[in-house]
Amino acid sequence: MLVLILVIGAAAGGWYVYSGMQPVDSAEQDVRITIEPGTGTNAIADLLEENGLIKNSFFFVSYLKWKSEGSRFQAGIYDMKPGATYDEIIAKLNSGDVVKAEMIRFTIPEGYTVMQMADKLAEQGIADKEIFLELVQQGDGLTSSLSGDLPSGDALKYRLEGYLFPETYELKKGSTEADIVNRMLEETSRRLNGIADFDAKLSKTGLSLNELMTIASLIEREVVADAERRIVAGVIYNRLEKDMKLEIDATVQYLLDKPKERLLNSDLRSVDSPYNTYLYAGLPPGPIAAPSLKSVEAALEPEASEYLFYVTKKDGSGEHLFAKTYKEHLKNIETSKN
Repeated sequence: MLVLILVIGAAAGGWYVYSGMQPVDSAEQDVRITIEPGTGTNAIADLLEENGLIKNSFFFVSYLKWKSEGSRFQAGIYDMKPGATYDEIIAKLNSGDVVKAEMIRFTIPEGYTVMQMADKLAEQGIADKEIFLELVQQGDGLTSSLSGDLPSGDALKYRLEGYLFPETYELKKGSTEADIVNRMLEETSRRLNGIADFDAKLSKTGLSLNELMTIASLIEREVVADAERRIVAGVIYNRLEKDMKLEIDATVQYLLDKPKERLLNSDLRSVDSPYNTYLYAGLPPGPIAAPSLKSVEAALEPEASEYLFYVTKKDGSGEHLFAKTYKEHLKNIETSKN
């Protein structure tokens, strides 16, 4: 009789364990759980039981020990399907098959100013224009590795102008303006570091990073044809060496509330600002737009020439006629009109 009781008891116990390890009733609706970093297997098992995904946390932990599992579980937000087996749950946690975060996506074209960026991000509902502009003007509280290299000074219109790399970005939905700015700064840092021997090349130019990025931004706003970037860079260097005013239209356009299709002579000298290269010699205080990597590379390695002038052709190509003397330049101006 005792033997029979023991057999019945063992069978009942076995059935209890077997039943407790079976999947819960299946359901169409996923159950979302969040596993925080550092959460142990016991706490994960409890979380699964509390959310109705397993029947018994003790049996689940015992199964993990038997299978030598649990050490590779990844933190994150999971959508779990009720009715999944232990092995299916384990596989999901091991692979980190978490819920994909909702993302925001935006593209910043090459040559954009921070004002244009702010307008675009505000139009897309991604950022508050005023908060964004305040950040790029002050440059405070940023965590980017590039932060220590950013220019400062009252003459700067926007401190971060030229340092937010033009690119297509994806960030988590809900990212703050600071998140966006830091990500764009990091992209600039990454791209600069990706240029072979960047530090050595910069040192060879004798320029500071801000001067280099300023020249790159001038090239970006002046040049359409890639083949001319290094030539125009050379012209800028030549004029700087001769203490000639750069007289670059794009620096005046930068100062206008609304850029004009064509600047008048009165425009070129009416805006009193250190950015106005018709009034002030040398480089502007900082960049006037976000330069492409091609413009940065051109600024690093300008093409040597004796050119001091260039004028845009009026044939729609966006290309330029270059000249060594003012007399040649005047001739090119007449030629460009044809």
